[in-house]
Amino acid sequence: MTLTQTELKKLAPALLIALALLAIGAGLIHLGNGSLKAANAQRAAAEKERKASAERLARIAEEEREVKEKLDVYQQLKSLRVLGEERRLEWADAIARIRKERELLDLRYRVDRQKLLSSVPGKPANVDFYVSTMNVDLALLHEEDLLRFLADLRASGNAYYSVKRCSVDRTGQAAGSGGIIPRLRAGCEIELITVVDRAAKS
Repeated sequence: MTLTQTELKKLAPALLIALALLAIGAGLIHLGNGSLKAANAQRAAAEKERKASAERLARIAEEEREVKEKLDVYQQLKSLRVLGEERRLEWADAIARIRKERELLDLRYRVDRQKLLSSVPGKPANVDFYVSTMNVDLALLHEEDLLRFLADLRASGNAYYSVKRCSVDRTGQAAGSGGIIPRLRAGCEIELITVVDRAAKS
C-alpha cells in the first residue's frame, strides 16, 4: 500500500507523537532502572549499617556482662576484705576467736613474710597478688575439729585462705582420768592471699 503525500502529511503529527512517546517511555524505563539501582544500593547500605549496629550492640552487651561479672567478683573480694594490704592483726584476732569458740586446747601458728605471688597487667594500673604462708599446728580431739577450724578461718575474711597441705597424726597418748586429752595433732600450711589494686591506691 502506497501513501500519498497528503496522507503522509496527515500522519506526520501522529508519528511524531508516537516517536516522542517512545522516547519518553525509554527515558522513564532508564530512569526507573537507575532509581531501582539506587534503591537497591541504599537498601544494601542500610542492611550493612544495621548489621554493623547489631554487632556493635552485641559487643557492648558482652562488655557490659564482663564488667558486671568483674564488678561482682570485686565486690565479693571487697566484702571479704581480701583487697588491700595484709591484715596480720585481724588474722591473729580471728584465730584467737576461733580457738576460744571451738575450745581448741592447743593451737600454735606462725605467719611468714609476705611475698609477691603474681602481678596481672591492668588499666590504669597492675593488680598484684600477695601471699603470706601460715603454718598452723593444733591438737585435735577428732578430725572434724580441723575441718571446722579451716571453715571458720575461711569465713573470717581478711584474706583468701588457700590450704596448701594438711597432715594429721596420732599423738600416741592414752586417754587418762585427768580429763580430755587430744589424741590427734594436725599440721597445716595455709596461704593467705591478698589483692592490691594499684589503680585504687593511686
